Amino acid sequence: MDAQEKEVLQSMPLTYTNQALRLCLGTKATGAEFGAVSALSVNHDCSRLLCGFAKGQITMWDLASGKLLRTITDAHPPGTAVLHVKFTDDPTLAVCNDSGGSVFELAFRRVMGMRSCDSRCLFSGSKGEVCCIEPLRAPPDFRDHPITHYSLLAMASLTKILVIGLKPSLKVWMTFPYSKSDPSSVPQLAWQFVPVQKTVNPILAFCKGDTVHFLLVKKEDTGTIHVIKQKQLQLSCDIISLSWINSRTLVLVDSHEKLQVVDRPSQEVLETLDLEQVQLVYNSRHFKSLATGGNVSQALALVGEKACYQSVSSYAGQIVYLGTKSAHIMALRNWRERIDCLLKQEHFVEALSLAWSFHEGTAKAVVGLGDPMKKKGVVGDKMVEILFQFAEHALKKCPEQGKIQVMEQHFHDVVPVLVDYCLLLKRADLMFNQLYDRLVENSVAKGVFLEALESYIVADRLGHLTTPIMRDLLAHYHSNGMMDSLERCIVHLDVTSLDIQQVVQVCWENQLYDAMLYVFNSGMNDYITPMEKLFAVIGPPLREGRGLTDEEVVMGNKLLVYISCCLAGRAYPLGDIPEDLVVQVKNQVFEFLIRRHSADLLEEEELFPFIRTLLHFDTREFLNVLAMTFEDFKNDKQALEYQQRVVDILLQVMVDNPDFTPSQVGGLFTFLARQLAKPDNTLFVNRKLFDQVLEFLCCPDDDSRHTERQQVLLELLQVGGVVQFNEERLLTLAEKANFYQICEFLYEKQHLYDRIIDCYLRDPLRKGEIFSYIHNLLSMPGYSAEEKQTVKVKVLQHIQELVTLDPSKSADLVLFNFTEEVQQIISELQDDQLLFRFLSCLLEPREGHISGTMLPRQRDLHELLLDLLCRFGPQQLLGFLQTSQHYRLEEAIQTTQKYHHNEATAYLLEMKGDVHGAFAVLLETLKEKLSVLTAESERGDDRGEQRDREHTLSRVKGSLNDIIELCHRSSDNLDQQQREVLWFPLLETMMASQKLVKGLNDEHTFEVLKELTMKVLNCMSSFIPLPAIIQRILQDPVYGRGKLAEIQGLILGMLDTFNYEQTLLETTTSLLNHDLHWSLAHLRAAVTRGLHPRQDHCNICLQQYKRRQDSAEEIIVFSCGHLYHYQCLQQKACGGGVPSELNQRWSCYKCSSSQGGRGGTATELKRGRTTSLAQTRVTSVHHDGGAEANGKKVYVEAMLDSQQEQSWDQLRSMYRGPSRLSILAELSQCQSNEKTGLLMPAQPGTESFQLKLSPPPLIEE
Repeated sequence: MDAQEKEVLQSMPLTYTNQALRLCLGTKATGAEFGAVSALSVNHDCSRLLCGFAKGQITMWDLASGKLLRTITDAHPPGTAVLHVKFTDDPTLAVCNDSGGSVFELAFRRVMGMRSCDSRCLFSGSKGEVCCIEPLRAPPDFRDHPITHYSLLAMASLTKILVIGLKPSLKVWMTFPYSKSDPSSVPQLAWQFVPVQKTVNPILAFCKGDTVHFLLVKKEDTGTIHVIKQKQLQLSCDIISLSWINSRTLVLVDSHEKLQVVDRPSQEVLETLDLEQVQLVYNSRHFKSLATGGNVSQALALVGEKACYQSVSSYAGQIVYLGTKSAHIMALRNWRERIDCLLKQEHFVEALSLAWSFHEGTAKAVVGLGDPMKKKGVVGDKMVEILFQFAEHALKKCPEQGKIQVMEQHFHDVVPVLVDYCLLLKRADLMFNQLYDRLVENSVAKGVFLEALESYIVADRLGHLTTPIMRDLLAHYHSNGMMDSLERCIVHLDVTSLDIQQVVQVCWENQLYDAMLYVFNSGMNDYITPMEKLFAVIGPPLREGRGLTDEEVVMGNKLLVYISCCLAGRAYPLGDIPEDLVVQVKNQVFEFLIRRHSADLLEEEELFPFIRTLLHFDTREFLNVLAMTFEDFKNDKQALEYQQRVVDILLQVMVDNPDFTPSQVGGLFTFLARQLAKPDNTLFVNRKLFDQVLEFLCCPDDDSRHTERQQVLLELLQVGGVVQFNEERLLTLAEKANFYQICEFLYEKQHLYDRIIDCYLRDPLRKGEIFSYIHNLLSMPGYSAEEKQTVKVKVLQHIQELVTLDPSKSADLVLFNFTEEVQQIISELQDDQLLFRFLSCLLEPREGHISGTMLPRQRDLHELLLDLLCRFGPQQLLGFLQTSQHYRLEEAIQTTQKYHHNEATAYLLEMKGDVHGAFAVLLETLKEKLSVLTAESERGDDRGEQRDREHTLSRVKGSLNDIIELCHRSSDNLDQQQREVLWFPLLETMMASQKLVKGLNDEHTFEVLKELTMKVLNCMSSFIPLPAIIQRILQDPVYGRGKLAEIQGLILGMLDTFNYEQTLLETTTSLLNHDLHWSLAHLRAAVTRGLHPRQDHCNICLQQYKRRQDSAEEIIVFSCGHLYHYQCLQQKACGGGVPSELNQRWSCYKCSSSQGGRGGTATELKRGRTTSLAQTRVTSVHHDGGAEANGKKVYVEAMLDSQQEQSWDQLRSMYRGPSRLSILAELSQCQSNEKTGLLMPAQPGTESFQLKLSPPPLIEE
């Protein structure tokens, strides 16, 4: 474009050519008349310029001569500023938009030398103000596009987008309303021709706020215009300017004057610039039409605050932004400039990455790359230049001094990048020649380069190296000890470029066996020589019986894998053998293995040294290799011959050879049995050899390796070898050799399951597994009833042995499978101790086991176990009595008395209901222990006696706790006299023992007994009145004749207990009274709360109560909010009781109806929730007489209806329970002086309330 349109501060348009001022159109007088220029437009050939002015005039200029061609003053209503004026593709047709929101078409004519302009209104501002217009203008390449004939015009109002066609006739093609947005957001429109699916069509981009919408506009075959909505672009800013810079890239400016370059397909923001220094010019004055008096709407004026339509213009990939002091041109850099910009900043890695994205077509906003077929070559050449620059820069910037690690890190950041891009560009020649020749000048760079090649070689991205580089790589890796890396590289390289002799020597010296094998195979097609080398190393120590070193073991393992690969057609260590060599290699390897002698024949060498060596190295793995190889032998006659030959050699080498263990020989015959069991087997093996092996395994000269021999023979049988033997002879030999697993295998085959039990019982290693075997056999399907019965008989014959082995598992077995034979089993168990262990497991409840109730005669069993527990497990006796319910009390009592287990006897007597009998037994036990304690106190104070005394004291405490717990449990069900019969003997016993110990100078024992006596007093005080306790103490002969000081401690302790419980009682009473008062106060507040009607009319007659013309009307309001006239409710019979009474019970008519009935008696109403608290109000409508004439409100006494009374009764009954009223009643009784000491029993029908609390601890000062 030769001329760029600009706006200056006043009224003169200026045109420039090559940044030089060309024309100054108009004069200051014109500016004073028309006002400032508010809009500009140049036609497609840059010959005409349209200028719109702030006062509404429009002028047309000839840009070639600078001549004014037209002055248009009547194109739109006067008093409005021109906001937009735009040429269309037709040079005789333009459109303009004024500050009134209207859009007009301008048609230019020239008749008889006279220029004129016809104006037509396209859109009236009265229907919605348009603030932006954009005609579709096709670039030169698309002037013939079929859609250009419609002369499309996009218009953006404050609420919607319209697309209309000016030709051939005016027509609206599309209307698109905005989504909700900020009223101050500026609508934006921009057209662009975009290739979509091999066709090019215009796309309209529009936005208002932060979302850019795209509409694809295309012409259908029918001649209609079709608009298709595309994927929208969501941003996080308010957009004030929208421009296309090419078909894939948009440039946006937000309200903070931030320019954003956006890639439309990926919706990625590529770059952001700050335009603050531009000082962008806004069109606010023109949108507010200040030059004509400001006669615009507030909405348009608000949009005008951010409007900058006339300050932004785009053309041919450039965007011009007009500032207050200068104009700024923005354009995308072409691809070379973008790369060069990074190179100037020495960002070589980023430059290469960008160039590669151009090369692969993944870059965004690309400008300047032409033909797609040629772009890879052009970009590739540029990348080669960058690689050379990068290498030179790295060598120049290399730190000359410092640690070697710093230099290495410097080149590690450079060299791998060079190698990577050379390989991506497929320019290995560049890497191996120019770049390597340049890097080799620096020894550190050379080393980094050679080490960087490893990852690409291993990944098979680099398979060929030049001879010089291979020589340097070998030398560098060898000198730096990187032998593993060297081996990984060699096995991936093309060996034709290697010095094979040098490589083999390096590999052999450094134990790189994989690489050596690979070089021989791939370089010379030699698969035998490397095997000879390896056998030469591991053969001698194996022949001599010496142990192998770790290195030799690794060598042997690799040899086995190598042989397996060769026989399977696989290359070692990776890949495949060429197809034309597969059979040849397989035959060569077989021929090598079956050689009778090695090439270096030694005098002491045995036949078939190679097979013998492999068998000695690892028999099982070598046989596995052969087994996998034989799997592939089908119809290959030569291979089948090798197979038979190898088997014959194996038999010849291993059978009758003492050098091989039974496990090795067994492994051979297991291998043979598997091969013979195949349906397509062609092998021949002499059956006598199997008999020979059987004799070898079952009749050894010594008993060593018994388990190993049995396992080998079992494995041989399991793979099908049993068909090779005489089963009777096999069973005889197995029984003789104590091969119980072999016997089990044969018995299982013959269905002799009872004999298998004998095998398990005789096998010391598998005895514990017999229980699971028996259970599975008896419980699983697949076995006949006769077979299961024979097993049961065998189990019963050996039951004593089974119980001895594991009583718990035996009990489980009996519970599941032998419940009917329990008595028989018990009779078989002669040892009482064994019987006790068995019954304990059988009857005691344990988690995960079946309850003993399934057993017959369980009562006899439990009583038998009780007797055995008394003899062998007294510590478990009480727990058994508490958990079991299958014994008779009398018999159990007799049994425990027989064996003098007093605690158990007392428990049983208490269960029987004989509390006094239980108490007597426990008291007798306590007396015995106290006697022992007294006797120990008399003996002295040596350490042994002290330990015995402490043990006895702990026993006394335990016995006393048992008897106190018994008294506690029983006292609730006894009267006062019966309680005293329990508690006083216990107290007397403790006081008597305390008196005896006091005279023996044993202060510790005396203090303990004193504490125990106080404990008895505290516990009994909850059941015995304090006066009775004191009286009993004073009457006791022990204290009656003594001094007061002797019982002072007891008396003070009781007084402390009394004071503590009295304080507790008063506090509890206060809390309960407070709680009850709170509840009653809330109930009273609820009952007396006023009611608020939900309607102002009666719910029966539906009349407002204020409009009824009765002399006095009564209104009834319920707590549900419904309101009724008294007379209406009475007519519906919703009241209970005598109708004439004021305190009549009412129910809500509407709620009662909804519950299935209308009205009813009070009893019926109590069953529902329809009644409510009612208030009755009597009002006067006529102002006559007394209080009614004065308009006063007379409130009838509030009454409770049936539901409220029911609720009140429920509340009272709730508080009448033991937690409230009965407690208060008892408290009032306790506060009287009728009884002293304890709380009396509650009234009949209420619960008793007793404080069973301990006093606070005594603190001695």
